[in-house]
Amino acid sequence: MTRRAARDGAGLPAAVCATGAEELADGAAITLRTEGRAQELLATSGSWAAELEETQYALGEGPGVVAYTSGGPVLVGDIAAPEGRWPMFTDAARAAGVAAVFAFPLQTGAIRLGTLDLYRRATGWLAGNALADALLLADLTTLLILRQVLDDESAGREPADQFGGVYQDVHVATGMIAVQLRIGLTEAFARLRAHAFGEGRSLLEVSRDVIARRIKLDRGAE
Repeated sequence: MTRRAARDGAGLPAAVCATGAEELADGAAITLRTEGRAQELLATSGSWAAELEETQYALGEGPGVVAYTSGGPVLVGDIAAPEGRWPMFTDAARAAGVAAVFAFPLQTGAIRLGTLDLYRRATGWLAGNALADALLLADLTTLLILRQVLDDESAGREPADQFGGVYQDVHVATGMIAVQLRIGLTEAFARLRAHAFGEGRSLLEVSRDVIARRIKLDRGAE
């Protein structure tokens, strides 16, 4: 497996995504996750993978969510197979041209950091050397993130400063809604997500409208 220059962003995480997209799939993304709703997009191979990761984030379901919570790889060679998993994500992913998806947890011991997600436009499984390469990429990504965290701690930096902040507007909008409606962050995020889904818009677009006060979610908002 070769390593090539990253298309999106800079640094080794972006190079990992570029390699995953070019050698194993058509799109790749690295997402930092927590057991709660919070997550952050660390790197992608391009806009297609970024949009698919945002779809998982907005809907709260998908292969990356399962891979992170279960601690094991999620391998789906045909996303259209009638298995009943993630119905909303499956519909959105198929509409976006996804035919197969593979998600790998980024973990060491009991520590889970996020996932490496690979998207394909054609059906088929990762087998033999391809699966081994994907697992190797996941292990490499885990080491890169841990090294960055240690470097940040030694330099007195906040890790979030190095991890971008693609979903920062979502976090801010969620906080604004929570304060305005005097509700918890979980409920505020659910309202934000429901509004975006109902309007057929991306979570980031709606969040930026909330921040700019172009829209306001009241207590009756679904």
